[in-house]
Amino acid sequence: MPHISTGVQVRPGTEADLDVLTDIYNHYVRETALTFDTAAFTPAERLPWLRSHPEDGPYRLLVAQEAPTADNATGVLGYATSSPYRPKAAYSTSVEVSVYCAPGTTGRGIGTLLYTALFDALAGEDIHRAYAGIAQPNEPSERLHDAFGFRHIGTYTEVGRKFGRYWDVSWYEKPLLSRTAPSASPDPSRSPR
Repeated sequence: MPHISTGVQVRPGTEADLDVLTDIYNHYVRETALTFDTAAFTPAERLPWLRSHPEDGPYRLLVAQEAPTADNATGVLGYATSSPYRPKAAYSTSVEVSVYCAPGTTGRGIGTLLYTALFDALAGEDIHRAYAGIAQPNEPSERLHDAFGFRHIGTYTEVGRKFGRYWDVSWYEKPLLSRTAPSASPDPSRSPR
């Protein structure tokens, strides 16, 4: 289990975090194939994304932050989100989750702390499944998702091209036990076609 720094707090993301969250994401855009965005964003371009994650409901943005120091300085260590899985109405009880740690903070348990808080927050929502797409290779992300009860359900091979090569994306699924959801038992007379 990774060491989790004391003094780290998790809270909802706000517009005051926009610049640092954009910087964290842009690191992954520019330096890795972990996101398939290929051009860095300005904070203004990321503002609609931030605003699509309110403090409550199924679509959350949580930020890990070091506790303020004597001079009131704080450092954002990473963030986690739950976002709509697909736009069609029947997908409304599924979310896609992700976590991004600031450069230099991986291996400190920040992702674990963020996902713990995110899944606790989602427990009261009408959410049935969480999905995560992991660009390959990414063993640390696979370990994190395994630790939270995700299981590998399939891999899209060579689905994205970045940095002059094709990348696979493995998909992971986690059942969520919502306190507000109806029974998940399917009606056998309504098999999908």
